[in-house]
Amino acid sequence: MFSRLFCCCLAIGLPWAFLPDALIFSRAAEPADFILRNAKVATVDAKFSLAQALAVRGDKILAVGSDADIAKLAGPQTRNVDAQGRLVIPGLMDSHTHPSGASLYEFDHRMPEMESIADVLAYIKMRAALAPEGQWITTSQIFITRLKEQRYPTRAELDAVAPKHPVAFQTGPDASVNSLALQLNKIDRNFQIPAGVPGKVERDANGEPTGILRTSGNYFKTGSTGARSPTEAQRTEQLITLFKDYNSVGITAICDRNASLGAIEGYAKLRDAGQLTVRVSLSQGISSLGELARIQDNIRAVAKQKLHTENDDWVRIVGIKMFLDGGMLTGSALMRQPWGVSEIYSITDPEYRGVLFIPKDRLKPMVRAAVESGLQFTAHSVGDGAVHTLLEVYDELAKEGLPIRQTRASVAHSNFMSKEAVETAARLGVVLDIQPAWLYLDSRTLAKQFGYDRLRYFQPLKSIFAAGGVVGGGSDHMQKIGSFRSVNPYNPFLGMATAITRRAKWYDGQMHPEEALTREQALRFYTINNAKLLFKEARTGSLEPGKLADLALLDTDLLTCPENQLAQTKVLMTMVGGKVVWESK
Repeated sequence: MFSRLFCCCLAIGLPWAFLPDALIFSRAAEPADFILRNAKVATVDAKFSLAQALAVRGDKILAVGSDADIAKLAGPQTRNVDAQGRLVIPGLMDSHTHPSGASLYEFDHRMPEMESIADVLAYIKMRAALAPEGQWITTSQIFITRLKEQRYPTRAELDAVAPKHPVAFQTGPDASVNSLALQLNKIDRNFQIPAGVPGKVERDANGEPTGILRTSGNYFKTGSTGARSPTEAQRTEQLITLFKDYNSVGITAICDRNASLGAIEGYAKLRDAGQLTVRVSLSQGISSLGELARIQDNIRAVAKQKLHTENDDWVRIVGIKMFLDGGMLTGSALMRQPWGVSEIYSITDPEYRGVLFIPKDRLKPMVRAAVESGLQFTAHSVGDGAVHTLLEVYDELAKEGLPIRQTRASVAHSNFMSKEAVETAARLGVVLDIQPAWLYLDSRTLAKQFGYDRLRYFQPLKSIFAAGGVVGGGSDHMQKIGSFRSVNPYNPFLGMATAITRRAKWYDGQMHPEEALTREQALRFYTINNAKLLFKEARTGSLEPGKLADLALLDTDLLTCPENQLAQTKVLMTMVGGKVVWESK
């Protein structure tokens, strides 16, 4: 058999990388339900083997190998698909999403594209014309780094378009608000944020609030916007629609990285009804505010939930999520060096380094409670100051003998790193969850703010691979349905293209091309590496006999196509657990 398969590989120009003893053949066994032949199957196994065909029985991969050998597994009821030489890859995974909120973002009304301050003000003016006086007008996640002017709308600009409505332009943890919104929250020149509550009120030279509020959710409240509330049936319908759109770009598994109890219940109901078309891992959101002992009890309670203790292939709680710092898109990520005075972010303090939400002496016992409970701890950590703080806690606990590696302690986002941070994460077995869409959409503004040299370890993907670390790709999808139109695009082929080229929208040249991934690494980034982040690598993440049949058939060969075609790749078929959940017409 070895010589026959070897000759077959040479004849079709495939590298000899897959082993015949990995194939499963049994003439007496039941035939395959599905065969995909005449393909280029990128197994993404340990050797990145390539094959011609694969067979599926039930929800698992039966065999991977040559057309001739896989054909022997066909029966009279087998569906036989000719791939016409196209690439087949493992189902893609997104290790950082927020689907329950994203699916409802436009439930009340469709949101226009906003690429300038004029667009923002036009939208607010339009809403003010429709809303009764005194009703709140809010926006969320319209990032200033992606506006033409690269700045917040000012308090005066918001006053001009909506003088009789309180307005909050919310972007991540920070906001720009108008005068009426400040008045309703009693924020004036004498206002002080309560002790122990992280945040900052930006002020002008006279000490008056400018309207820019850092981590505003901790001390600033909005009221009703009059938006419609969905019924439970409508929530379910929106979520199913989003998951189908995930399938349309080859996504077969995701992680909700701040799942509420309501969202978790919703996923479980979809599973029980047989309506899930993506596998859902969960980091349950836990607040870091309040009494430390109560927070630790809340963490330990997560570990006792059935969705954690039972290793379900469809819905499983893998750990908890907290927020350690603010955002790089808003000006509140914790940096090791000062941000610098900035018109972009409305920063006036030359020593300002961002905001740390959880002091290290409180963070450590929270992480301890999670790790001791067998939970993956992860925290939103964008700036290098936050990344180093979290890694220091992991390192200290690992030295005490706690199972940091075994629980796959994680850093969420991990955008700004350092050589030391990369090496520490690899040494400890800490997994990283990074979103290339931020490099694609925000490099222009980050380079203007920090300069090219300071961005040397911004999303240092190549360095992480070289150090032996585990890093998975995601999107941080928060708003809108549509893989390119979403505020943080969740199209994984755009993510791969960005990781491979280090080229960004509105930005000339490449953002530190020495950190670019190879084609093979980019595929691992969105498949087997994400499977490792989510404790799924024994069941999925690669196309190997016995693993779950999660795969995608593509119209483009990601391994050989020109770079400018990567992001435009289309999915012809997506399969989850042996069932076709998406097929191009």
